Amino acid sequence: MKIIVIGANAAGAKAASKAKRMNPSAEITVVDRGSFISYGACGIPYYIGNMVHDEKELMKTPVGVVRTPEFFQKVKGVRVLTNTEATEIDRKTKKVAIRDKAGETSFLDYDKLVLTTGSSPVRPCLDGCGLPGVFTVKSIEEAVRLKESAQSGKKACVIGAGLIGLEVVEALAEQGLQVTVVELFGQILPGLLDPEMAALLEQHIRSKGVVTRSACCVSSIKGNGRVEKVVTDNGEFEADLVVLAVGAKPNVELAKAAGLAIGETGAILVDDHMRTSDPDIFAAGDCCETVNLVTGKKIYAPMGSSANKQGRVVGINAAGGDTTFAGVLGTAIVKVFDFSAGKTGLTETAARAAGYDVETLLSPAPDKAHFYSTSKPIALKMVADKTTGRLLGLQAVGAGAVDKRLDAAATALTFRATVDQIAQLDLAYAPPYSAAMDNLIVAADIMKNKLSGEAKGISPREVKAKLDNGDDFVFLDVRSPAEYETVRIPGAKLVPLGALREKMEGLPRDKEIIAFCKISLRGYEAQKILESGGFKNVRFMDGGILTWPYELEK
Repeated sequence: MKIIVIGANAAGAKAASKAKRMNPSAEITVVDRGSFISYGACGIPYYIGNMVHDEKELMKTPVGVVRTPEFFQKVKGVRVLTNTEATEIDRKTKKVAIRDKAGETSFLDYDKLVLTTGSSPVRPCLDGCGLPGVFTVKSIEEAVRLKESAQSGKKACVIGAGLIGLEVVEALAEQGLQVTVVELFGQILPGLLDPEMAALLEQHIRSKGVVTRSACCVSSIKGNGRVEKVVTDNGEFEADLVVLAVGAKPNVELAKAAGLAIGETGAILVDDHMRTSDPDIFAAGDCCETVNLVTGKKIYAPMGSSANKQGRVVGINAAGGDTTFAGVLGTAIVKVFDFSAGKTGLTETAARAAGYDVETLLSPAPDKAHFYSTSKPIALKMVADKTTGRLLGLQAVGAGAVDKRLDAAATALTFRATVDQIAQLDLAYAPPYSAAMDNLIVAADIMKNKLSGEAKGISPREVKAKLDNGDDFVFLDVRSPAEYETVRIPGAKLVPLGALREKMEGLPRDKEIIAFCKISLRGYEAQKILESGGFKNVRFMDGGILTWPYELEK
């Protein structure tokens, strides 16, 4: 059996290695147009930020061996041709035309063909994108040039505040550069976080001296022989270097020219066996689309983790096995300075767009027992289906351990768990790791209360809109006077929870009352106290003052 793999990236290397293990007699050839192979592209921002000192570290195995063509030949039994481009696929004769660095063309026969052609960074159609000093973050070659240019004191502009953009923001800022990040949408991490969660992360980024500009459209990049500034509809920003991080597009040209079906997302269409429209051709990684496990719809979600899993599935099937890849939840996480932020499943925005009737909540708390010295705050946003109680998604932002809550939620989402089931999870507990009631379980309990109608919440975004509109309601701060003196939300009326029963008669019964505290546990208690006193229109603000992403008075 002859198996040809086009692309020696994460998916391609995994597919080739697994196929050889499945079928040791198979003749496997990997073709790649680059000189670096099987490297951790997701580690490039950390190389730029000097957490990874040598680019070769990104190409090493866990035991320190560099993945070279010789390594694959000797250890894996796989032939790798670098600096060699696949130029054409002839499906009738089952041949791939390849061109080497000398420009010579030859042909490879295949029984099974694997396309792992990856993706390319989007280069927007802007004047000045070709100026020296304008970079993308995808290849090691360009990462080396960017790192050499990233000298302390220089001014950098990062266009795009997605995952890679924010990782580069941190990397450049930690190297001593003055950084501005520009985002076309009205928030950072669009699509990954809902606005109020993104605002919490943006506040932290700004505290590190980074200038953020959202809802900001770049019109051109200018310079005389080298980049000097970025021109936007929200002003001009001086820049000694510019990083384009506005997304990735699947490399489908070879597949399209061969007549393979392209999906609705613009990536290669595959089935659950990772087969293309040609049963002898498979695709994996950033070049193909996949299925969202919550909605069941096709999506394009390029991630290194998915590429490795898909590569394994392709390797098994190309070698004659039979296994499937179910899809993804769109789980993603990013570290930006001292904060981590991530999500799994659907955001509120995505869930509503998909037609779900949703309930949401915000729940901030320490990631460990509050008395444990290294505890740090995190905020969770949970999204659930009102009708079934099924979990639809979780977002997490903060200085503490958000990853384990996301991973637990991803597991629950995979098995279509309800919030009732999540509230009963037997999670690991000891004070160095969590509170006795883990953040995820607390969020599930709050959601149960909201779904049953016991807890009546309102989001900070909705409260801010009511304040801005001049709505006539009572915004009730039930914290202590000492807390109120330290920091407060403009327009709120202080009535400490301990005094609420005796002072409730002074509150208007004909107006809506929205109560809150630090995290809104007392806000919820205030709702119950007022309802027991006969008040009919009472809610609490989700997440309290800790998730209020707007201006505060001190």
